Amino acid sequence: MNTKVLFIIATGLVLSTTKVSAQATDCATTASIAYEHAKVKNYTAAEEPLWKVRKECPTYSVATYQFGQKLLEAKYKKASAAEKTTLANEIITLWKERFQYFPAKTKIGDMHSDIGQLMYDNKIGTKENQFAEFDKAYTTDKKNFKRPKKLYTYFSLFVDLHGEGKKELQGVFDLYDDITEKIENEESRLAQIIAELTEKEEAGTTLSSKEKRKLKNSGINLNAFSKVKAGINQKLGELADCKNLIPLYAGQFESKKTDASWLKGAAGRMSSKECTDDPLFFKLVEALHKTEPSAKSAYYLGILALKDKKTTTALKYFNQSAELETKTSDKAKVYFKIGEVMKRQGSKGKARSYYRKALKHRPSMGVCYLRIASMIAGSANSCGTDVFSKRAVYWLAENYARRAGKVDPSLKSTANKFAANYHAKAPSKTDIFNNPEKKSVSIGCWIGETVRVPKL
Repeated sequence: MNTKVLFIIATGLVLSTTKVSAQATDCATTASIAYEHAKVKNYTAAEEPLWKVRKECPTYSVATYQFGQKLLEAKYKKASAAEKTTLANEIITLWKERFQYFPAKTKIGDMHSDIGQLMYDNKIGTKENQFAEFDKAYTTDKKNFKRPKKLYTYFSLFVDLHGEGKKELQGVFDLYDDITEKIENEESRLAQIIAELTEKEEAGTTLSSKEKRKLKNSGINLNAFSKVKAGINQKLGELADCKNLIPLYAGQFESKKTDASWLKGAAGRMSSKECTDDPLFFKLVEALHKTEPSAKSAYYLGILALKDKKTTTALKYFNQSAELETKTSDKAKVYFKIGEVMKRQGSKGKARSYYRKALKHRPSMGVCYLRIASMIAGSANSCGTDVFSKRAVYWLAENYARRAGKVDPSLKSTANKFAANYHAKAPSKTDIFNNPEKKSVSIGCWIGETVRVPKL
């Protein structure tokens, strides 16, 4: 190869390298300008350079797509109804591009559920198309499919498709159970945070600004999940009433009577909808205990024993169920049931112990706090030593009632009414003023707790 040819090749390589280097520099410069504007939400100035980077340097940084989404969402919020569909399609395209170039930095559950919600909100595609996006998100990346509104839309679409004859009723029940469990897990996580910080406050410790923010955000998110759960139950509506469940399961029983999974689901749904008086419930429980003796079959046998007023036998089955149960929310349900039996028998200390066990496994079970509050309030005269301490018992009852509303927003109104009633019976400001030496009150008998005297 002669010198002239080598020179031409070398020159070409230098020019090519220079061009690539110049392009990289141009991408970095343009991206820097776009990102700086986007960071301060100056999307008007950010738009042109941002779309230039997106078109010419699509693999430069995932930030291009993150800021691009924020830009389009800002436009979407301000857009007219006619403009929203176009912008929704633009956001969907952006999501797909992000996944194309940065799959490792794109959460499948987040992406497909977001696309599904945009399609649903803007009537893009058919219900089947919309459902398919949610279903892909949920079945492939459930961990990152967690926004309350999206969970509701997913379930709502499934029910609508069932109404059109495109989905089986059993599928509706299966999805309902799965989504409800996911929501309750989120509720328990948030309620645990609220319970711990609330107890800290009640003990007289001032929360840090970070803790106050955490408490507030947990309450907001818990309220959102509570509303969605109520919406899902309403959407399920009459589909899960006894009049539909009994003929459905009666028709399937012979072919499914050795299928433990089916028996658990059928008996569980009939139990939750209080269809336990029908002979079919007994058949389901009997078949389940024969096929696979388990926590579930023991629990249902306990329910049947209670109906026959065989309390000792019922408690034996419930305790067996609690020991065998591995699912925390169901274990909480069993402990609550035992607590209810103990409360009816007048064993307040034991009842509280089981209510607390239920809360340990499902912190969002606010009804347990209401039950404890009721028992404490009912013991005011017997657990105080003088007028002040007897009335101080109501402060403790009030604290428990307020906790119920904090960990379970659906109980907030009821909890506030009980709390206000207890507060009215507690020592007045005058009583506190006349007893300045009392900073806290130790409450005896089965309660065995100390309550702080409120500051004037």
